[in-house]
Amino acid sequence: MNGIHDLGGMTCFGPVVTEAYEPVFHSDWERRVFAINVAAGGALGSLDYRRHGIERIAPVEYLRSSYYEKWLARVELLALETGLVNPDELTSGISAGPAATVAVTPSEIDTVIRKGRPADRNNGRQLPRFAVGERVCARNLNPAGHTRLPRYVRGRSGTVHAIHGTHVFPDTSAHGLGESPQPLYSVGFEATELWGPAANHRDRLYIDLWEDYLEPAVQTHHD
Repeated sequence: MNGIHDLGGMTCFGPVVTEAYEPVFHSDWERRVFAINVAAGGALGSLDYRRHGIERIAPVEYLRSSYYEKWLARVELLALETGLVNPDELTSGISAGPAATVAVTPSEIDTVIRKGRPADRNNGRQLPRFAVGERVCARNLNPAGHTRLPRYVRGRSGTVHAIHGTHVFPDTSAHGLGESPQPLYSVGFEATELWGPAANHRDRLYIDLWEDYLEPAVQTHHD
């Protein structure tokens, strides 16, 4: 979906301010929110459904929220949508029913934190449509739902740099429409293609894009 979360290429936000010696967690509540997200795992839906939860935060709230405040808002939204809690339980912090099933056991926590949950698949589309070195164009789409196709590359041409194999397609997975596994590519875009002639001619941006995001680039011929 086109929303405030897709900030790539947008102007007027000023420089990215970094914090010297930034800790992993600034306070204990951030640590707890992280733990809840990891422990809940699939109980809050697929990875893509959980990402879409953050995308649905109201724009003003999104911009004024810190990183883990967004994670907390996502947990609250999805816990209600999936029926893990009801509104009264969320407000009071007290569960009136049986405890929800924890999707990740304590013995699995370290592995999940370090390795995540792989999204590569042995089913679905296994034969890539595009080859390394081939010119492709990111399709100019405006999906109403979740997508991993950034707005600033739509309609822009690049070159396939690598093929990562077959992976779950976020656009369907986020909405319960199946995993639709398909090839995932690393596509290199020249900075001048994305930002115009004023960009550094030596810079290139590599973006992982699913096959359904791509189409063959239009070849231009000059006499």
